[in-house]
Parts: sequence; C-alpha cells; structure tokens
Amino acid sequence: MMSATPISILMVDDHPIFLEGVASALEAMADVQVVGQAGTGAEAIAQHRRLRPDVTLMDLRLPDMSGSEAIAAIRKDAPAARVIVLTTYEGDAYAAQAIRAGAVGYMLKSAVRHELQDTIRSVHAGRRRILPSVACALAEQMHTESLSPREVEVLRLAAVGNTNQKIGDHLGLSEGTIKTHMKNVLAKMQAKDRTHAVLLGIQRGIISMSTDGRLPPGLRL
Repeated sequence: MMSATPISILMVDDHPIFLEGVASALEAMADVQVVGQAGTGAEAIAQHRRLRPDVTLMDLRLPDMSGSEAIAAIRKDAPAARVIVLTTYEGDAYAAQAIRAGAVGYMLKSAVRHELQDTIRSVHAGRRRILPSVACALAEQMHTESLSPREVEVLRLAAVGNTNQKIGDHLGLSEGTIKTHMKNVLAKMQAKDRTHAVLLGIQRGIISMSTDGRLPPGLRL
C-alpha cells in the first residue's frame, strides 16, 4: 500500500553521477519525493536536521567522515531517523559499524535498480532490510572472536608491506610482541598466513584499501 503522502528522501553521496542515477530511479515511485542531497557527512547532518526526511540514503565513504559516523550523529539528533546504507562494501565489519550506528537498511549500489524501491518502502514501514549475504556474514561472525584495536592496527600496518620489526618500531613495541599479535590475528580470523589475513581483513571491512581504492602491492581479491 502506498503512503497517503510521499515518502521524503535525503540522498547522501559524494558522486553526483550516482546521485543522478538514484534520483532517476526514484522518479518512477509515485509515493516518493527527494527533498535534499548532500555530498559530505557534515552536509548530511545539517540537511537532516533541517529537512527531517522520512528516509535517508547514505553512502559509507564520504570526504569528511565515514557514513557510519554521519549516521550516528543523525541518530543522536533524531533517534527515530531511518537510514539505508547504499554502498559498494559487502564486508561484515562495514555493515556491523553501520548497523551499530543506527542504520536499518543495508544494500549494495549494484542492487539499486532492482531492490531500492522495496527497501525504501519496507524501512519507511518500520522494518529492517539488510542484504542477505551481509546478514549471513554478520551471523557467522557472531561466533568468532573480534580483533582488538591493537591487532587491527598491526594488520593494517602489515597490509602495506611492513615487516614485524618495522611495525614494532612504529608502535613502540618489540618484534616478539608484534609476532604474538599477528599469531592472534591469524587464529581469530582463521587465516593461513598474514597475506590471507590481510585479504580477509579487506574483504570483511576490518581494514581499508588505499584512498584511491587500490589494494596493497601484490594482493588480489
């Protein structure tokens, strides 16, 4: 059943072409009205405070902050805010961060054409819509031990090619301590070696790729 009044939408993404594509897809929905657009987290927070949209579509990668940080700020100001994440990242760590921040929808940008309309209507009606593959990954990770902040930092430094000695020098720790951290990382992630751990870390969103979207040298997904 369609809403008596249009569902107001705020779109947040720093890629104008993608915003245009989403806006075009939403034009086909008689019960939806785009009321605002934002290209940064700060703009999204300000626009949400001013417009109070029914649903916000949020990218996770913004120029000034992460989408999860923007979601948390929006939800702090408006606890009932409904936010759907539209992203290229399928990793469970990305999803977990967004959901902890308050997102009630999570879908891939590649699925916009086929799933966005139903997702918007479901979220507006008070339901959650999480990408099935992400929901499964989250469920699986509930039974595994999370990496500590220090272990994440060690993995991040290993991802860009640092040796244990260099990681230790950077963090002010001994090489032996770094070896212990890396051993714990491999065990928790069920990785065969450090390269496998880095790949898993990137796939799951525990660590990020370089700012230009490239993998560290020598790695392939």
